[in-house]
Amino acid sequence: MLSSREISDAVGGSAHRGSSLYSVDTARLAELAPDLVLTQDLCEVCAVSYTRVAEAVRMLDAGPRVLSLEPRRLADVLGCVTTLGDALGVPALARERVQALETRLDAVRARVAGRARPRVVALEWLDPLWPAGHWVPEQITAAGGTPLLAEPGEHTRPMSWDAVVAARPDVLLVLPCGFSPDRTAAELPLLTKLPGWDQLSSAVWLLDGPSYFNRPGPRVVRGAEILAKVLHGIEADPPVTAAEARPIRGRLLRRR
Repeated sequence: MLSSREISDAVGGSAHRGSSLYSVDTARLAELAPDLVLTQDLCEVCAVSYTRVAEAVRMLDAGPRVLSLEPRRLADVLGCVTTLGDALGVPALARERVQALETRLDAVRARVAGRARPRVVALEWLDPLWPAGHWVPEQITAAGGTPLLAEPGEHTRPMSWDAVVAARPDVLLVLPCGFSPDRTAAELPLLTKLPGWDQLSSAVWLLDGPSYFNRPGPRVVRGAEILAKVLHGIEADPPVTAAEARPIRGRLLRRR
Protein backbone atom coordinates (compact mmCIF):
# COMPACT_ATOMS: atom_id res chain seq x y z
CA MET A 1 0.00 0.00 0.00
CA LEU A 2 1.40 3.39 -0.99
CA SER A 3 1.79 6.05 1.67
CA SER A 4 0.24 9.51 1.35
CA ARG A 5 3.61 10.92 0.27
CA GLU A 6 4.15 8.16 -2.29
CA ILE A 7 0.69 8.76 -3.74
CA SER A 8 1.37 12.49 -3.94
CA ASP A 9 4.73 11.90 -5.64
CA ALA A 10 3.15 9.50 -8.14
CA VAL A 11 0.46 12.03 -9.01
CA GLY A 12 3.04 14.79 -9.39
CA GLY A 13 5.21 12.60 -11.59
CA SER A 14 2.28 11.76 -13.83
CA ALA A 15 1.40 15.43 -14.24
CA HIS A 16 5.03 16.30 -15.01
CA ARG A 17 5.14 13.65 -17.76
CA GLY A 18 1.84 14.85 -19.19
CA SER A 19 0.29 11.42 -18.69
CA SER A 20 -3.00 10.48 -17.05
CA LEU A 21 -3.63 8.38 -13.97
CA TYR A 22 -6.63 6.81 -15.68
CA SER A 23 -7.57 5.23 -18.98
CA VAL A 24 -10.97 4.61 -20.55
CA ASP A 25 -11.95 1.11 -21.65
CA THR A 26 -13.31 2.14 -25.05
CA ALA A 27 -14.24 -1.42 -26.01
CA ARG A 28 -16.41 -1.77 -22.93
CA LEU A 29 -17.86 1.69 -23.48
CA ALA A 30 -18.83 0.74 -27.04
CA GLU A 31 -20.40 -2.48 -25.77
CA LEU A 32 -22.54 -0.57 -23.28
CA ALA A 33 -23.71 1.84 -26.01
CA PRO A 34 -24.73 4.65 -23.63
CA ASP A 35 -26.92 7.56 -24.65
CA LEU A 36 -25.30 9.80 -22.04
CA VAL A 37 -21.80 9.75 -20.53
CA LEU A 38 -21.20 11.66 -17.30
CA THR A 39 -17.74 12.97 -16.51
CA GLN A 40 -16.01 15.81 -14.70
CA ASP A 41 -13.29 18.38 -15.30
CA LEU A 42 -12.73 19.48 -11.72
CA CYS A 43 -9.87 17.20 -10.70
CA GLU A 44 -7.74 14.89 -12.84
CA VAL A 45 -6.49 13.13 -9.71
CA CYS A 46 -9.89 12.16 -8.32
CA ALA A 47 -11.35 10.72 -11.53
CA VAL A 48 -10.81 10.43 -15.25
CA SER A 49 -10.82 13.85 -16.90
CA TYR A 50 -13.31 15.27 -19.38
CA THR A 51 -10.60 15.36 -22.05
CA ARG A 52 -9.92 11.63 -21.76
CA VAL A 53 -13.62 10.79 -21.81
CA ALA A 54 -14.30 13.05 -24.80
CA GLU A 55 -11.44 11.42 -26.72
CA ALA A 56 -12.86 7.96 -26.00
CA VAL A 57 -16.39 8.95 -27.00
CA ARG A 58 -15.17 10.34 -30.33
CA MET A 59 -13.98 6.83 -31.19
CA LEU A 60 -17.51 5.43 -30.88
CA ASP A 61 -19.85 5.12 -33.84
CA ALA A 62 -22.96 6.14 -31.91
CA GLY A 63 -21.46 9.31 -30.45
CA PRO A 64 -23.34 9.60 -27.14
CA ARG A 65 -23.77 12.94 -25.44
CA VAL A 66 -21.03 13.83 -22.95
CA LEU A 67 -22.07 15.86 -19.91
CA SER A 68 -19.30 17.27 -17.73
CA LEU A 69 -20.21 18.33 -14.20
CA GLU A 70 -17.80 20.80 -12.59
CA PRO A 71 -19.18 22.03 -9.26
CA ARG A 72 -17.00 24.21 -7.07
CA ARG A 73 -19.43 25.66 -4.54
CA LEU A 74 -22.15 24.04 -2.45
CA ALA A 75 -24.88 25.56 -4.64
CA ASP A 76 -23.09 24.15 -7.70
CA VAL A 77 -23.24 20.65 -6.25
CA LEU A 78 -27.01 20.88 -5.81
CA GLY A 79 -27.29 22.51 -9.22
CA CYS A 80 -25.70 19.42 -10.77
CA VAL A 81 -28.73 17.41 -9.63
CA THR A 82 -30.94 19.77 -11.62
CA THR A 83 -28.62 19.64 -14.63
CA LEU A 84 -28.61 15.85 -14.60
CA GLY A 85 -32.37 15.70 -14.16
CA ASP A 86 -32.82 17.91 -17.22
CA ALA A 87 -30.44 15.73 -19.24
CA LEU A 88 -32.33 12.57 -18.24
CA GLY A 89 -35.75 14.03 -18.94
CA VAL A 90 -36.91 14.12 -15.30
CA PRO A 91 -36.61 17.83 -14.41
CA ALA A 92 -39.49 17.85 -11.93
CA LEU A 93 -38.06 14.92 -9.97
CA ALA A 94 -34.63 16.55 -9.88
CA ARG A 95 -36.03 19.82 -8.56
CA GLU A 96 -37.97 17.93 -5.92
CA ARG A 97 -34.76 16.27 -4.77
CA VAL A 98 -32.90 19.57 -4.69
CA GLN A 99 -35.65 21.20 -2.67
CA ALA A 100 -35.45 18.39 -0.12
CA LEU A 101 -31.68 18.81 0.15
CA GLU A 102 -31.97 22.59 0.53
CA THR A 103 -34.58 22.10 3.26
CA ARG A 104 -32.15 19.91 5.19
CA LEU A 105 -29.37 22.47 4.82
CA ASP A 106 -31.66 25.25 6.01
CA ALA A 107 -32.57 23.12 9.03
CA VAL A 108 -28.88 22.76 9.94
CA ARG A 109 -28.31 26.51 9.61
CA ALA A 110 -31.34 27.25 11.78
CA ARG A 111 -30.22 24.89 14.54
CA VAL A 112 -26.74 26.43 14.81
CA ALA A 113 -27.89 30.05 14.49
CA GLY A 114 -26.75 32.24 17.36
CA ARG A 115 -24.12 29.81 18.65
CA ALA A 116 -20.45 30.65 19.04
CA ARG A 117 -18.69 29.65 15.83
CA PRO A 118 -15.53 27.56 16.37
CA ARG A 119 -12.54 28.12 14.11
CA VAL A 120 -12.08 25.09 11.87
CA VAL A 121 -9.28 23.73 9.70
CA ALA A 122 -10.17 20.82 7.39
CA LEU A 123 -7.38 18.69 5.90
CA GLU A 124 -8.02 16.69 2.73
CA TRP A 125 -4.47 15.31 2.51
CA LEU A 126 -1.83 14.67 5.16
CA ASP A 127 1.53 14.46 3.36
CA PRO A 128 1.88 17.09 2.10
CA LEU A 129 -0.75 18.90 4.15
CA TRP A 130 -3.56 20.13 1.95
CA PRO A 131 -6.55 22.18 3.15
CA ALA A 132 -10.01 21.21 1.91
CA GLY A 133 -11.43 23.81 -0.46
CA HIS A 134 -14.28 23.92 -2.98
CA TRP A 135 -17.58 23.29 -1.13
CA VAL A 136 -16.08 22.17 2.21
CA PRO A 137 -15.71 25.71 3.66
CA GLU A 138 -19.43 26.23 2.99
CA GLN A 139 -20.27 22.93 4.68
CA ILE A 140 -18.37 24.18 7.72
CA THR A 141 -20.16 27.54 7.64
CA ALA A 142 -23.58 25.91 7.28
CA ALA A 143 -22.80 23.76 10.34
CA GLY A 144 -21.93 26.77 12.48
CA GLY A 145 -18.16 26.95 12.11
CA THR A 146 -15.66 29.45 10.74
CA PRO A 147 -13.51 27.86 8.00
CA LEU A 148 -9.80 28.69 7.99
CA LEU A 149 -7.03 28.42 5.36
CA ALA A 150 -9.42 27.88 2.42
CA GLU A 151 -12.08 29.97 0.70
CA PRO A 152 -15.36 28.69 -0.76
CA GLY A 153 -14.84 27.44 -4.30
CA GLU A 154 -11.06 27.56 -4.00
CA HIS A 155 -8.81 24.93 -5.54
CA THR A 156 -6.30 24.84 -2.71
CA ARG A 157 -2.56 24.19 -2.60
CA PRO A 158 -0.27 22.41 -0.14
CA MET A 159 0.56 24.31 3.03
CA SER A 160 2.95 24.05 5.94
CA TRP A 161 2.25 22.69 9.41
CA ASP A 162 3.30 26.10 10.72
CA ALA A 163 0.34 27.61 8.85
CA VAL A 164 -2.04 25.23 10.61
CA VAL A 165 -0.57 26.03 14.02
CA ALA A 166 -0.63 29.77 13.32
CA ALA A 167 -4.33 29.58 12.37
CA ARG A 168 -5.14 28.47 15.95
CA PRO A 169 -8.10 26.25 15.03
CA ASP A 170 -10.55 25.18 17.70
CA VAL A 171 -11.30 22.07 15.66
CA LEU A 172 -9.14 20.13 13.22
CA LEU A 173 -11.05 17.93 10.75
CA VAL A 174 -9.12 15.08 9.13
CA LEU A 175 -10.86 13.90 5.95
CA PRO A 176 -8.30 12.74 3.34
CA CYS A 177 -9.54 12.44 -0.21
CA GLY A 178 -10.28 8.86 -1.19
CA PHE A 179 -9.32 7.30 2.16
CA SER A 180 -11.66 5.17 4.23
CA PRO A 181 -11.88 6.08 7.93
CA ASP A 182 -9.72 3.06 8.83
CA ARG A 183 -7.08 4.04 6.27
CA THR A 184 -7.16 7.59 7.62
CA ALA A 185 -6.69 6.31 11.17
CA ALA A 186 -3.60 4.42 10.01
CA GLU A 187 -2.20 7.66 8.55
CA LEU A 188 -2.73 9.75 11.70
CA PRO A 189 0.92 9.43 12.85
CA LEU A 190 1.72 11.78 9.96
CA LEU A 191 0.04 14.44 12.09
CA THR A 192 0.75 13.30 15.61
CA LYS A 193 4.52 13.15 15.01
CA LEU A 194 4.69 16.74 13.79
CA PRO A 195 6.52 19.22 16.06
CA GLY A 196 4.14 21.02 18.37
CA TRP A 197 1.30 18.54 17.97
CA ASP A 198 1.01 18.03 21.71
CA GLN A 199 0.80 21.78 22.24
CA LEU A 200 -2.04 22.19 19.74
CA SER A 201 -5.24 22.76 21.71
CA SER A 202 -7.63 21.82 18.91
CA ALA A 203 -10.22 19.10 19.16
CA VAL A 204 -9.41 16.61 16.39
CA TRP A 205 -11.99 14.61 14.46
CA LEU A 206 -11.55 11.89 11.87
CA LEU A 207 -14.30 12.02 9.23
CA ASP A 208 -15.38 9.89 6.28
CA GLY A 209 -14.07 12.19 3.57
CA PRO A 210 -14.98 10.21 0.43
CA SER A 211 -18.60 9.73 1.49
CA TYR A 212 -19.49 13.22 2.70
CA PHE A 213 -16.83 15.81 1.86
CA ASN A 214 -14.47 14.98 -1.02
CA ARG A 215 -17.05 14.07 -3.65
CA PRO A 216 -19.60 16.54 -5.04
CA GLY A 217 -22.92 14.75 -4.63
CA PRO A 218 -26.12 14.86 -2.56
CA ARG A 219 -24.31 13.43 0.47
CA VAL A 220 -22.51 16.74 1.04
CA VAL A 221 -25.72 17.70 2.86
CA ARG A 222 -25.23 14.78 5.22
CA GLY A 223 -21.70 16.10 5.64
CA ALA A 224 -23.06 19.41 6.94
CA GLU A 225 -25.34 17.51 9.33
CA ILE A 226 -22.36 15.52 10.58
CA LEU A 227 -20.41 18.72 11.16
CA ALA A 228 -23.25 20.19 13.23
CA LYS A 229 -22.83 17.20 15.53
CA VAL A 230 -19.04 17.55 15.57
CA LEU A 231 -19.00 21.31 16.18
CA HIS A 232 -22.06 21.79 18.37
CA GLY A 233 -23.29 18.41 19.57
CA ILE A 234 -26.48 18.71 17.53
CA GLU A 235 -27.61 15.21 16.61
CA ALA A 236 -28.60 14.40 13.04
CA ASP A 237 -31.44 12.20 11.84
CA PRO A 238 -30.39 9.44 11.50
CA PRO A 239 -27.79 9.82 14.25
CA VAL A 240 -24.15 10.27 13.31
CA THR A 241 -22.21 7.00 13.58
CA ALA A 242 -18.62 6.33 14.56
CA ALA A 243 -17.98 5.31 10.95
CA GLU A 244 -18.93 8.83 9.85
CA ALA A 245 -17.14 10.84 12.54
CA ARG A 246 -14.95 9.82 15.44
CA PRO A 247 -13.15 12.02 17.96
CA ILE A 248 -9.39 11.59 18.06
CA ARG A 249 -8.71 14.24 20.65
CA GLY A 250 -10.81 16.73 22.59
CA ARG A 251 -14.57 16.76 22.91
CA LEU A 252 -17.68 18.29 21.46
CA LEU A 253 -18.22 21.95 22.08
CA ARG A 254 -20.93 22.66 24.61
CA ARG A 255 -24.27 24.00 23.50
CA ARG A 256 -24.51 27.77 23.75
